[in-house]
Amino acid sequence: MLKIRLMGTKNDIKWFEKILKRQSKVVVTDFSELYHNKGTNRFYRAYAEVHKANIKEN
Repeated sequence: MLKIRLMGTKNDIKWFEKILKRQSKVVVTDFSELYHNKGTNRFYRAYAEVHKANIKEN
């Protein structure tokens, strides 16, 4: 399992969330809401929890 902290604009984080969820090799088990970064109104952070998918490669 990996816990990932994402930092960027709202659009960047939502874009990357879609990419993560489309990957067949990982399963996104949790994706947090967006939080403001201190000292800026432009950047946010979110947290994702991902697991390796149970895929057997030949």
